[in-house]
Amino acid sequence: MNVHPRIVRRFLCALAAIALIGFSVPAHAGINCSVSMTTVAFGSIDVLPGTAFDTTGTLSITCSTDPNITIHTCLSIAAGSANDATSRQMNGPSTTKLRFELYSDSARTQKWGSYVTGLYGGGIPFNFNSGSGNITQPVTVYARVLASQQTTIPGSYTSTFSGQPVLDYDDKGNACPLNAHTATSSFTATATVISSCNVSATTHDFGSASSLGSNVDATSTITTTCTSTTPYNIGLDAGTGSGATVTTRKMTAGAATINYSLYTNSGRTTVWGNTIGTNTVSGTGSGAGQPLTVYGRVPSQATPAPATYTDTIVTTITY
Repeated sequence: MNVHPRIVRRFLCALAAIALIGFSVPAHAGINCSVSMTTVAFGSIDVLPGTAFDTTGTLSITCSTDPNITIHTCLSIAAGSANDATSRQMNGPSTTKLRFELYSDSARTQKWGSYVTGLYGGGIPFNFNSGSGNITQPVTVYARVLASQQTTIPGSYTSTFSGQPVLDYDDKGNACPLNAHTATSSFTATATVISSCNVSATTHDFGSASSLGSNVDATSTITTTCTSTTPYNIGLDAGTGSGATVTTRKMTAGAATINYSLYTNSGRTTVWGNTIGTNTVSGTGSGAGQPLTVYGRVPSQATPAPATYTDTIVTTITY
């Protein structure tokens, strides 16, 4: 078969052009990401007020890929060391638990779950631009120790997240879970519940009397609230009357005085003072208010001039 030389040359040139066009499309560099997470540290917290405590952690996604592509990620965080149907939990002393939660929003309404375990229906989708192609993207994890845990025992609490968070990522834009590339890390959540107490007292009102020829008795209430298992002592000082002692306190009206005493028992035989181990009242906190009755007596004495007699007693709780 005879082929014209010029036709052959043109055919070869066409093949060369096609080959050049094919190699002009660059190959995709691929995408490689890792993930890390800081400790979620609540620090020292006082549970007695019954309020919530907030903190944050930072989840960091580090990727290497082509510039200016959209990286699609699905971020999962499982339950940690313990949880129930209500919340995640940190483990503390004597098998005590401290309830806490992780959220994706600052208002702390969207719980952060896991696509891997199905916790809370799944994790959080998060997309970002690769920029120059090498990028570290921080993501805030919002955390809260839940309110109304006044009976929690003081001590250190921890939850461990092994192999969490889980990062599922690609550049295709499919819905989560992507079931594509994955990366994992580990972190802990920590808190320290401190020992705490507070105390309040009602007015010890002996009422009105026209004569002090016989004893006048009255009671009042001191309420202590201490964290569970916290030992405490309640002491009462001598008051503000000149020359008063814890045995004989003094109500005053100008220069006039009325002697009285405060006791720990209804028989009014044990004086309530402020020396620990001698005349204070001890107890152990439960996280709830514990009322203590103060038994008072104005003993028989000469009746002073009519007036309103007062004294101020300082109540001290030592724990």
